[in-house]
Amino acid sequence: MSVTAATAVVALLNHTTVVPEKSRLLPLSSHLFTKKLPRFTRYYAPQKRTSHYYLTGVKFRRPISPVMQWQDCTVKMEIDVPISIAYKCYSDREAIPRWMPFISSVKILEDKPDLSRWSLKYKAFGRDIEFSWLARNMQPIPNQKIHWRSLEGLPNRGAVRFFPKGADACMVELTVSYEVPQLLTPVASALQPFLESLLLRGLERFARFAKSYSAESTT
Repeated sequence: MSVTAATAVVALLNHTTVVPEKSRLLPLSSHLFTKKLPRFTRYYAPQKRTSHYYLTGVKFRRPISPVMQWQDCTVKMEIDVPISIAYKCYSDREAIPRWMPFISSVKILEDKPDLSRWSLKYKAFGRDIEFSWLARNMQPIPNQKIHWRSLEGLPNRGAVRFFPKGADACMVELTVSYEVPQLLTPVASALQPFLESLLLRGLERFARFAKSYSAESTT
């Protein structure tokens, strides 16, 4: 290369900036990024819209249902009758209204003796409370356990357990679980201790009922 040609090349380099024609990396504030961000949020970020959730472009339906509150009550009492007598008395479902304060009637279905219809009537919290349900007695354990669950009507379930306390006494433990009715939701906090007191009164009356039954059976 001649001196003249070399001089021309140096002059050209001094007056030309070697830069890509257009940068491929756009700044964060570019128009392209701001347009794609809403699209990314729409299809990849979960969004709640009323009762639906959207995720990765797929819509999932979430059923709307009120949260039901369940309460459990457990009471127990020692009764001065043999465990076999206490079990036999409690197994007589149609006799339960004779000693349980708030149960007005129990009717066993003739064609299905494991099913029974229950009615509850009681005045409390300044109102007349009435409920009914159909219950199924589950397989019992003789002299140990009676348990049930409702099939329709007021949702509830429960169990009565019997523990021996010598030859002539036993411990009776009653557990009742129930769904708080919508009518009584405003007094839900007071409902549990109120029902526990009723169940205790019921066991006290049951103790007298079982003792009279025991006396009659031995005469």
